[in-house]
Amino acid sequence: MRTKPKWLFPVLALLPILGLYCCIRVYPIIETLRLSLYQWNIISRRKPFVGFANFIELTSDPLFLEAIFNTTVIAFSIVVITIPVGLALAALINSRQGLRRSGVYEASVFLPHVVSLVPAAMAWKWIFDARLGPLNALIGLVGIPAQSWLFDPVLSLLCLVILCSWQAIGYAVLIFLVGLKNVPDALYEAARLDGASSLQAFRYVAVPLLKPVILYVSVITLISSYNIYAQAFVLASDVQGAPGHLVRVLVLDMLENSFRNYRVGYAAAEAVILLAIVLILTGAQFRLFRDRSRA
Repeated sequence: MRTKPKWLFPVLALLPILGLYCCIRVYPIIETLRLSLYQWNIISRRKPFVGFANFIELTSDPLFLEAIFNTTVIAFSIVVITIPVGLALAALINSRQGLRRSGVYEASVFLPHVVSLVPAAMAWKWIFDARLGPLNALIGLVGIPAQSWLFDPVLSLLCLVILCSWQAIGYAVLIFLVGLKNVPDALYEAARLDGASSLQAFRYVAVPLLKPVILYVSVITLISSYNIYAQAFVLASDVQGAPGHLVRVLVLDMLENSFRNYRVGYAAAEAVILLAIVLILTGAQFRLFRDRSRA
């Protein structure tokens, strides 16, 4: 009797999951690529094929270029803040025995990451409020005049970076803690015997071993930062709830073109560019970390 190959059962077990993944992930990407080549209007029956006309028009669209610039600045700022701060907090929690044994500190740091985006943004909007917010009252104690945080283009961009970094740091701390707990204590003891301080042991022992973890956190943070929308929408909305556009980000521009201007093909072209940017930056991060590991 012929026996069945060992790989047959795992493949059959994974087929439903792969089918679901293709339906909710692969098919939308393929459909977006197709729509980007059409002048696809929701309210019009005529949807002509325009090739790369949508992409050519994007190169001269000031709103799109502004959205790309703002999103890139925000994404890289969040990564630059999240990685060192998250690593420092994780090292602090891991270095103290009392903090390491208690999950209260880990939970308190991770809590901002699990809070819903809209309530968190509303809370920070109150903090940044020019008249009633506690931030202006706090900086007034040291002689700094009150600022219109959400009505200035540069300051509103800074507010968005602060809010998104506050939410991203908790996840980074949790992942870094997992990596630090897997570093053998014998390596730290060997470094101390060689005369290394605690900071030097962390720099030359823990950090090199955490490079795969740092790569993972940086990639996930960069991808999620390029997809921010709710935070920018809430911070820029006025008192009556009407959407504002003081900080235009890429996803907000895509949704506006799709559902307000009914230019689905044009918004699909923006989504394709966003996908290309994320893929290029992710590949660059992998290449950078691989070259450093070889060095």
